Amino acid sequence: MTRRDLLLSALAANPDATLHKKPSALAAGAKTHDWVSFLGPTFNSVSSETKLSRKLPAPLVWEFRKGTGYASPAIAGDRLVYQHRVGSQERIECLHAETAERFWQFTLPTSFEDRYGYNNGPRSSPVISGDRVFLAGAEGKLHCLSLADGKLIWKRDLLQDYKVPQDFFGYASTPLVEGGKLICQVGAANGPCVVALDLTNGKELWRAGKEWGPSYASPIPAVVHGKRRVFVFAGGESRPPTGGLLCIDPANGKVDFTYAWRSKSYESVNASCPVIFDNKVFVSASYKTGGSMLEIQPDFTHKVLWTTPDFGLHFNTPIHRDGYLYGFDGRNEPDASLACVEAATGKIVWRTTPEWEESFEINGDRRKQQLGTFRGTLLAVDGSYLCIGELGHLLWMDLTPKGYKETARTWMFAARETWASPVVSRGLLYVSQNGRDMLKGGGARLLCYDLRI
Repeated sequence: MTRRDLLLSALAANPDATLHKKPSALAAGAKTHDWVSFLGPTFNSVSSETKLSRKLPAPLVWEFRKGTGYASPAIAGDRLVYQHRVGSQERIECLHAETAERFWQFTLPTSFEDRYGYNNGPRSSPVISGDRVFLAGAEGKLHCLSLADGKLIWKRDLLQDYKVPQDFFGYASTPLVEGGKLICQVGAANGPCVVALDLTNGKELWRAGKEWGPSYASPIPAVVHGKRRVFVFAGGESRPPTGGLLCIDPANGKVDFTYAWRSKSYESVNASCPVIFDNKVFVSASYKTGGSMLEIQPDFTHKVLWTTPDFGLHFNTPIHRDGYLYGFDGRNEPDASLACVEAATGKIVWRTTPEWEESFEINGDRRKQQLGTFRGTLLAVDGSYLCIGELGHLLWMDLTPKGYKETARTWMFAARETWASPVVSRGLLYVSQNGRDMLKGGGARLLCYDLRI
């Protein structure tokens, strides 16, 4: 019996999952990839998958009844890892990516409570690296598990170890595996802001930064002037509110530069991840802040190219393509809009509010209402864009400097807080429904759709 046979033999029926259909076979010549960390294999919500169906609604492959949380899944091969909360437990699930059968489940107690009335589940997403899985819970408890069987390898309590008080919504930054290290944003008072831990045992290897609390953005790696760097957009609860960007050498933790960028509002955080391209980095924040473009010099100092108050993303990350940025500007549902920004100048090329009339039934009463994407989430894939609206809509879009065009749309579910980034791996789309369906009933789910042609 092969190792793969042994691993598959551990599969068990999943009482929390329903398999609706087997996915189609992959199209001949289709390019596919794993999705092992937040924002995908290139850490920028850009996928290299090809030959995806544009027909909506897409067939539902399976659904998994989940608890609270805003995580996206991580996928390596046929293994999908997902974290959520049920009652007083945080649960880490390892499911078969095509059937939702369960390989293993790991649980830990939690008493975290969201101070602002949102849900109490984890915000951070799993990270898979080789035969290990790394996960950070809402209370900052970090676990390294075996991907094969879910056994604990090591753990750390980041908030306790670094004396960090609970932030507005708990710990939310997804760790980053880079150069044999696990890089975590901790945001301790007077430092460290960022630490690197040994992948094998969790021991600290270096620390960086002496200011700025933990944000809700995640560390992003990139190559700048031919050298590996990690960019951390920090800034959480503090009086006065402070935060900004750190450019760090992951080999030793040396900080090349810092750049302050943060709302002046106390009840705010930095949450949109940095976008790095062409030796430049873009950062954005909501609450009357906007965006800023920096150019990184060959000596790793920085120059501010432009700032704009008109492109401030709340918690989603914009996408760069061919010299333009695309993303959803706006703090709240009513003021959100989709905009295209010229990366060289910061000029708003166009702005639109994707809206349509939706017809639905409530208690036998047929109604119509103007709805839209609001603070949507974009994924660039197969020459186009997938968009998840925050009320559960799924759209295919064409976005160019000439404008926006909707090519297909469906309403997957009528649930608020659809904020987790979508995942595409091997022609399958994974979407987190984080709230109750207001029309059909039923609680939160992780859903798998077939986009294979």
